[in-house]
Amino acid sequence: MPDMLIGYTTRTGHTEHMADAIAEGAREVAGVNVTVKPVADLEPKTLLAFDAIVLGSPTYYGSMAAEVKKLIDDSVAFHGQLAGRVGGAFATSANVGGGNETTVMDILKALLVHGMVVQGVATGDHYGPVAIGDLDNRSRKQCLRYGRAVAELTVKLRS
Repeated sequence: MPDMLIGYTTRTGHTEHMADAIAEGAREVAGVNVTVKPVADLEPKTLLAFDAIVLGSPTYYGSMAAEVKKLIDDSVAFHGQLAGRVGGAFATSANVGGGNETTVMDILKALLVHGMVVQGVATGDHYGPVAIGDLDNRSRKQCLRYGRAVAELTVKLRS
């Protein structure tokens, strides 16, 4: 049974709400164990226990928060050992044009360097779900859909 991690950092609770919605969508897929944790509670070695890793961050100066960047930077000790696993990203910002997409792309670039497989989305938030402030109906639907898509890909690749 594949294991999926949804790691996040938050100061306002908005990114945590997204993580919970992504987990809700992922749990709709039979055969996937989903764990949701703040990145502050994760050691880089912990990542090796998961078949899918989705990381979320609020946007600060157009990129990810320091806590997420530290986890990624420290994960270099396991470079190459995450290859073939599924990766994903999501972000929140304070306003439209606040850097959500650049934040998601920065996280995805790091996961790709690890050799991970990234699930894109043909309609909606193409690179991963984003929210302006807290979840609204649109961003909640994107999170649910993304969670299902990442979980389904994980099941396919790990079967």
